[in-house]
Amino acid sequence: MSASDGPLEVELKYRITGPLELETVLGYAEDAGLHAEGEAVEVRVRDRYIDTPDGRLAAAAVAARLRHRADGVVVTVKTPGSRHGAVVRRTELESPATGSLAPSEWPASPARDVVAAHAAGEPLVEIVTLDQVRTAVDLVTDGAQVSLTLDDVTVVAEGRVVDRFAELEAELASGDEAALHRLAERLAREPALAHDAGTKLERAMLAVADAGITTAPVFGEAAEARAAALETAALERDAEAVVAALVGGPERLVDAPPSPSDDAAAGEPAAAGAAEPRPSEPAIPAVVSIAVRPPGKTPGVTGDDPFAEAGRKVLRFHFARMLAHEDGTREGSDAEELHAMRVATRRMRAAWRVFGSAYRPGRAQRMRGHLKEVATRLGAVRDLDVLIEGLRAYQGALPGGERAGIDPLITAWEAERDDARILLLRDLDSAAYRQWVTAYSHFVVTEGLGALPPLTPTSPLRVREMAGSRIWVAYEDVRAYEATLRWADLATLHQLRITAKRLRYAIEFFREALGPDAAYAISRTVALQDHLGALHDAEVAAGRARTFLVESSGRLSESESAAIGRYLTSREKEMARLRRTVGRPWRAVVGPSFRRALARAIATL
Repeated sequence: MSASDGPLEVELKYRITGPLELETVLGYAEDAGLHAEGEAVEVRVRDRYIDTPDGRLAAAAVAARLRHRADGVVVTVKTPGSRHGAVVRRTELESPATGSLAPSEWPASPARDVVAAHAAGEPLVEIVTLDQVRTAVDLVTDGAQVSLTLDDVTVVAEGRVVDRFAELEAELASGDEAALHRLAERLAREPALAHDAGTKLERAMLAVADAGITTAPVFGEAAEARAAALETAALERDAEAVVAALVGGPERLVDAPPSPSDDAAAGEPAAAGAAEPRPSEPAIPAVVSIAVRPPGKTPGVTGDDPFAEAGRKVLRFHFARMLAHEDGTREGSDAEELHAMRVATRRMRAAWRVFGSAYRPGRAQRMRGHLKEVATRLGAVRDLDVLIEGLRAYQGALPGGERAGIDPLITAWEAERDDARILLLRDLDSAAYRQWVTAYSHFVVTEGLGALPPLTPTSPLRVREMAGSRIWVAYEDVRAYEATLRWADLATLHQLRITAKRLRYAIEFFREALGPDAAYAISRTVALQDHLGALHDAEVAAGRARTFLVESSGRLSESESAAIGRYLTSREKEMARLRRTVGRPWRAVVGPSFRRALARAIATL
C-alpha cells in the first residue's frame, strides 16, 4: 500500500525514554535496508492547536493545528487514528493557511472547510502550543521513502512551560509500507524507545489539565468510532469521504464500518470501531507528586548505576527535600525550614558539578539555570538569620543593663532579612519558578532524559568506573591549598571552605557505594568545613557591624555605639582565634590517615 498523495498518514511513533543519538537510529535503519538520503537537518516549528472555547472540534474527535514553519503556515486536521504495535494510521488533511485564528482568512481548502464547519461561526482560540526542535532526515530504499524525525518538544500553555518530552517518528512518505514494518522490527531492539501511548496533543493536554489550566477537552466519546470511519475512507483514497466524515457530527458514525486491522487480516474479527487501548502517559504534575513524596534516608546510589542515573537519583533526592520544605519556608515561623531548603539547593548545585558532564549541555544548563537564582534568594535570607541568631546569643549573655545597646543592630538586620524574604517569596510565587519546578520534576524522574551516551562501547559508564576519579579530584583541589595555607588571607580561607564542602558532597553522593571508611573521611571534612564556616560567619558579622557603626553613627547614642563596638571587637577576636587554630582540622584532612581512609573507601568500588 502506498501513502502518497492521500489523506492517510502511516507512521511509527515512539516515546524516547533514554539516551538516543540519531546515528544509533540510522544504524537500525541500515539493518532494515533504509539508507539516509542527504544530511540530517535541524528545523524549528511551532504548532498552535486550536479549538472553540467550548471544545467543538475536540468533541467531534478532530484535532486542528496551525504549524508555523520557515516556509509559511499550514493548517492540519487530524483524527485520533488507530495503532498496531508501533504503526499508527490516521487521517490527515493539510493545506496552506495564515497565522490568523479566523478560517475565513485562510486560502480555500478541505482542511479549512473542516475547521470552519465544526467551529460553526464560533471564534477559535489557541488551546496549547508545542515548540519543537526537529532533527529530520529522509530514508530511502527500493520502492519506499520514509521521513525520520527526532523531536524535542516543549509544551506551552498560558505562557507557561508545562511539559517537555522527546519522540521519534518515522512517516511513510511514499512507497511500500513493508519498509516501515522492517524498520519497526529493528527499532524494537532499542531499549530507549517505547511505543508512544498517544499523540503529542493528547500528552500535552494531560499536562495542561494537571497544571490546573482550564481549556477545551482533547477528544470526545466518539473519538474511536470516528477514527474507524475515517480510516476506512482514507484507505479507499477518498478525500471527499474524509472531509464529509470530518464535517459530519458523531451521529453519522453509528453505523460506520470497522477499519481493517492486522487481526482481521489474520482471520480474527475485530469489533466495529475498536481500537487498541491507550494507557495514559504520565504528565508533569504526576511527576511532581513522585518527586515531592517524602524521600528515604539516602539517594540509593549503587556501584552498578549508570553515572547519569546515579546523578538523577541524587538530584531527585535533594529536589524532593527542597520541595518538602517549601511550605515551611513560605510560612516563615521556623528558620530551620528555610535552612533545610537552602541546604537542598546547595547539594543539588554540588551534584551538578559532579554529575553534570553526564548530561547534554543544553538540558543541563536549563535545569541548573533557575536553581542558582533560588539558592541565591534563600542564601540571602539564611545568612541574615545566622547573623541575627548569633547576635541574639551574644546579647543574651550580656549583663541586663547592656543588652539594650545591641537593639539597633538587631533591628537593622531584621529589616534587611524581611526585605530579603519579600524578594524570596516573590521568586517562589513567580511563573518562572513554577515552570522550572515543572521541568526539573520531569527531568529528575524520567530515566535517560538528557543523558549523554558513552563515546564508545568501552567508555566508562557506571558509578564504579567513574566515581573514584571524581572524589579524588575533589580531594586534590583541597590539598592544593597546602602550599599557601600559612599565609592565606580570609578570602582564600573562604574559598578553601567551599572546596572542602565540594569534597564532602562528592563523598556523600556516592556513600552507599563506597566502603565504611567513607564515614571517617566525611567527618574529618565536615570538621574542617565547620571551622572555616565559623570563621566566615565571624568575618561577615564583624564587617556588617563595622559598616553599621560608620553609617549610623549620627543616630546612635553613646551607649549603643559602645555596645555595638564591643560586639565588633568580640567578632574580631573570634576571627583571630579561628585563624590561629585552623591547623588542627586542616591536618586531619591532608594527613596520611585521611588519604588511606579515602583510598580504602574508593577501593570498594
